[in-house]
Amino acid sequence: MLPYQSLEEAELALGRALSVAEKLWFQYSAQKPDFILHCHNILFAMLFYTLAPLPFVFIGLGWFKNMDKFKIQPKVKDSFSNMFKCYKDVMRSNVFVTGPVQVISYPSIQWIGIRTGLPLPSLAEVFWQIVVYFIIEDFSNYWIHRMLHTKWAYKNIHSVHHEYTAPIGFAAPYAHWAEIWILGMPSFLGPALVPGHITTYWLWFILRQLEAIETHSGYVLPWSPTKYIPFYGGAEYHDYHHFVGEQSKSNFASIFTYCDYIYGTNKGYRAHKQVLEKAKNLQDPSASK
Repeated sequence: MLPYQSLEEAELALGRALSVAEKLWFQYSAQKPDFILHCHNILFAMLFYTLAPLPFVFIGLGWFKNMDKFKIQPKVKDSFSNMFKCYKDVMRSNVFVTGPVQVISYPSIQWIGIRTGLPLPSLAEVFWQIVVYFIIEDFSNYWIHRMLHTKWAYKNIHSVHHEYTAPIGFAAPYAHWAEIWILGMPSFLGPALVPGHITTYWLWFILRQLEAIETHSGYVLPWSPTKYIPFYGGAEYHDYHHFVGEQSKSNFASIFTYCDYIYGTNKGYRAHKQVLEKAKNLQDPSASK
């Protein structure tokens, strides 16, 4: 809750006029307790999880036949009942697992210093903080993901997520409740180490969810802006990890590819790509020229 009773009081405290964005933020947040603002992430998780996978759902159901060529595992057909079941399971997890995690994490958010007041962060500050969050989450997630592929952890926890050998957008957060808790820690680590404004905190979790949905979509869309991000893995990269499943020793990174490259856990994927490239060249010799 902002410590100002009016826009004029806020401007007097800051010693300058508020920007348009800051005026909107004042109008929205001035009377809302910080706890309520923190819990917005629960609503954002449900909203974006519901809406963002829909284009991939429509493609998977065959609404756009010309999009089939972008499917990574074309022999696997998606059904509405399967996708809807996945959606219901994840929404149940949002209510009974992810939501409570967000609620009980509020004291830690206060402690690390996620602020809700004015001024709002600059675009440059938001950009670099988000970049740092992605790097921190990716590195820590890599090692936890490798741990989840040990025999006991895979059998008892991670195998739930790997039920989808051909992943779909709705399956991005589909996992055992323990995995949701465990992999939630890397997501909080960036904001804990580099705390910023709560709007940056919201944006971070929204972007991370959108990235996970695209990575699990099962499609490589040539116009996706993510292909311009350095070291970005994407759907094809992570799809191979699901395709191999329990035996996978490749592609543990959640976002970027550099950890797999540095620690040698991309060898299976590279060999797989070489085999596919050779098969493609045999079918179309002109493709290798």
